[in-house]
This record gives sequence, structure tokens and C-alpha cells, in this order.
Amino acid sequence: MIANPAAGGGRGAKVLQAVQQATSSRRNVVVRVTRGPGDETRLAHRALAKGASALIAVGGDGTWSKVAAALLQSGRRPPLALIAAGTGNDFAKSVGAPARDIDRTLALIDSGETRRVDAGTVEGRFFLVCCGFGFDTAVLQRMQAVRGLRGSARYVVAALLELAKYDGLDVSIAGDNDKGRAGESSRRLLMLVIANARHYGGAFRIAPGASLEDGMLDAVAVWPLGAIQRASLLYAATRGTHVRSHAVATEQRREFDLRFPAAPMYNLDGDLFQARSRALRVSCVPGALAVVAPSAY
Repeated sequence: MIANPAAGGGRGAKVLQAVQQATSSRRNVVVRVTRGPGDETRLAHRALAKGASALIAVGGDGTWSKVAAALLQSGRRPPLALIAAGTGNDFAKSVGAPARDIDRTLALIDSGETRRVDAGTVEGRFFLVCCGFGFDTAVLQRMQAVRGLRGSARYVVAALLELAKYDGLDVSIAGDNDKGRAGESSRRLLMLVIANARHYGGAFRIAPGASLEDGMLDAVAVWPLGAIQRASLLYAATRGTHVRSHAVATEQRREFDLRFPAAPMYNLDGDLFQARSRALRVSCVPGALAVVAPSAY
């Protein structure tokens, strides 16, 4: 078990206590606690080297993504179990994992029930939920200044504060679609999200048509809009109906080649990264992970 006590603004520490109580009688559970950035991946590699039969990640999307990165980098890929302590916990919603129910999660581990799901990759980094550019990254940067709120409310407030301020980004998109044909388009966008999972930001169904098991990624592009239209679209995204708007375009491909005027900032599962180049390839890794979840979800 790899636990991030700082997840969810400190919620991880409380959840860790509950998990430790629930597993206290299990001699085969070894608990490791992160103390700084990157510890999740390092501890996961150590557990895999010692022959762990499953990895339990206590945290949110960022924690789960970092533990999953170790699995994807390793020749051994035992199942990944999710226990929620984060802000959005979007991957658990998309995969159907009972991440808030500790006892049920442990029971699923015992039964060996899993789902095999896709992951995404860019610049050698992996993501489970999405890779985002533009308004998306501006909101995450703004979140750092939003105090006194947790979970989805914090993201929504940060998004509202950025509605009238953010002016968009220029991007050229090319890649292979599901029928093997290449396509390319270039224009100014408010936001570009390349999603592996449906849910994002806690409250949003950013890619309502996405599947974790189809070997594809779903791109959602939003054209520049006025502040009022942005607010309306933001609300629609909580229900997944934003994709019906004339200001939104979606496309499904195995990979997307992106080109920007300058190396952009991007978001992977809630963590921000500065790109090393202005040209990026975002790809799907089909069937990459076995996740502890009801197989019939």
C-alpha cells in the first residue's frame, strides 16, 4: 500500500488511518507513506522489485497516476487498487472502482476481480484521466491561490475566476483516426483536452463518449468564447452535454501529434508540466493496466 497523506488537502492522512485499521489483521499488507514529490513512483518500483502481488494506492488521480507509471515502466504488472483521498478522484469514477469503500475494495482484491484499461502517454510520462492544454492549465494554476475550499468546489471557483481572463492558445493537431486516415487542423482554441477517461475535475464529464477499453483517446477542443458563453459551457460540462455545442469539437484517435508556437504547459491528471518541445505526441497505450474494479461495470 502506497499512501499520500497530503492528498486532498490533507484528507489522505485521515483516510490512511482508516485503511490501516481495516488492514491491521492482514499480515500481507505493507504500508509505505510518501513524503515528497515522486515518492509514489519510487515506492511502487521498490514494491514491484520485492514481488508485490498488488499495489494499493491511497490518494487521488495524481497519486494513482504516479503509481500506475511504475507499473507501466515495469515488466511486472500486478493489479492496481484505488482508495480515494484526493480532490476529484475522476479515474475511479470512470473505471467503476469502489474507491471510497475500503472494505469492498479489499474484498475485490481478495477475489482477484479486475478490469484491464488503457493509459495515455506524452513525453515519456503516463496519464490515466487526461492530458490538458490551455484554459485547463490556467485553472490548475489558479487553484493554488484558492483557499478554504476542497474537492470539486475548488476547481469550479478557480474556473470561474479564469473565465474572463484566459485568451486561448494556438495549436496544430494531426494524427491517425480510428480508420487509419491522417488529418490535420490548426486554429486558436480556448482549451484542448485529450482524454482517456470520461470524468475530470471532480464535477465534469469532459469526454462523455470516452472508453477506457477501446484503445483510443478522445480529444475535446473548445473554440474561444465570451465569458457568459464560457460559463454556460462550463455548466453543461458537468452533465456532459457541452459536446453538443457548435463551439466544441471532438475526435477519437490512437494518437495525436500537436504543435504549438512555443513549448506549452500541460496538465496530466491534475499535475502541471512544462513541455520540453513545442511538438508533442499524445498516444494511447491499450490494455495497459489491470485495475481492481467490478468487471461488469
